[in-house]
Amino acid sequence: MVFNVYLPEGYAGGDLRYPVLYLLHGAGGDESSWAKDGAIQATADRLMASGAIPPAIIVMPGCRTCWWVDGAADKAETAFWSELVPVVYERFRTIEGRRGTVIAGLSAGGYGAVRFALNYPDRVGAVAALSPAVYAEAPPANSSARTQPPFLRVDGTFDLAAWKTKNYPAVFDKYCSQTQRVAFYLVSGDHDHYGIAFETMTLFQKLYKHQPDISELRIVDGGHSWDIWSKSIDNAMRYLFSHVDRPLPIAAAGGAAPNGASMHGGQGLTGVGPGVAVVASKVRQSPASASYP
Repeated sequence: MVFNVYLPEGYAGGDLRYPVLYLLHGAGGDESSWAKDGAIQATADRLMASGAIPPAIIVMPGCRTCWWVDGAADKAETAFWSELVPVVYERFRTIEGRRGTVIAGLSAGGYGAVRFALNYPDRVGAVAALSPAVYAEAPPANSSARTQPPFLRVDGTFDLAAWKTKNYPAVFDKYCSQTQRVAFYLVSGDHDHYGIAFETMTLFQKLYKHQPDISELRIVDGGHSWDIWSKSIDNAMRYLFSHVDRPLPIAAAGGAAPNGASMHGGQGLTGVGPGVAVVASKVRQSPASASYP
C-alpha cells in the first residue's frame, strides 16, 4: 500500500512524537489525491502556523479500488491496520494508539473512516467523514460501489449481501455496546447527486442518540466535489486534533525513537515547502495483504 506523508515544520532533527492523521481518498483516487486536488499541504501549513491545530503528521495511503475493506482478493483493511499503521509508527515519530490517531476521508474514504472508527474504537480518537458513501441499505445506481471489486460476485455483478456485510450498520450495535467512543465530524453537500446528504444525516441521528456531545454534522452548500472537500477539511482538522494529544517528548509518548527518526539517510526525502516534506514510501506486502501499484 503506497502512501505519501506530510511532516510538520521542525520534525527533522527533533525529539517529539506527533499525532497522526490518516487521510483517505475516494474511489478512483490514489495517495496523491489529497495533495494534488485537495491542497492539503497549504491547509495544513496554514492551520499549524496559526496554532489552530498542533504540528502533526499526515499519512495519505493509496488504495484505488478497495473502499478500505477486505475484499475477496485485496485485503485493504488488514493491510491498513496490520502493516501500514505499524510501519508508520516504526518509521516516523507518531503518538501511538487512539490518543494520537485520527482518520478522515472523502466519499469512499469517508465510508472507510466511519467503518474504521466503529470497528476499532480502541485505536482511533476521532474521525471526519466528508460526503461519506454510507448508504444504509444499498448504493444508488450511479454509485461506483456497484462496480468495485469488494462488492462484486465472481461473475462481476453487484453483491448486495457483500455490501450489507461490510457496511457500517452491521457493526454499529457492537460499537454502541462497548464503552469507548470515537468523536465524529460529518459533512455533506446539500446538492450531492448520490443522495449522501440524507445518508449522512441518517448516520448522524444514530450517533447522536448514543454520543451527543461528540457527534457533529455540517450540511453545506454544494455537491459531491473537491470544492467541498478541500474547504471542509479545514474545520474537520480543527475538530479532529482537539480530541488527541499535542506533540510529546519521546519519553512521555512512550517508546524509543523510531528507525530513521532524524529523516536522514535513505528515506527518500523530498522538500516541498519551508519545513515541510513528503515521503513516498511503500509498505511491504504479505501474501494476504492488498497490493496496489
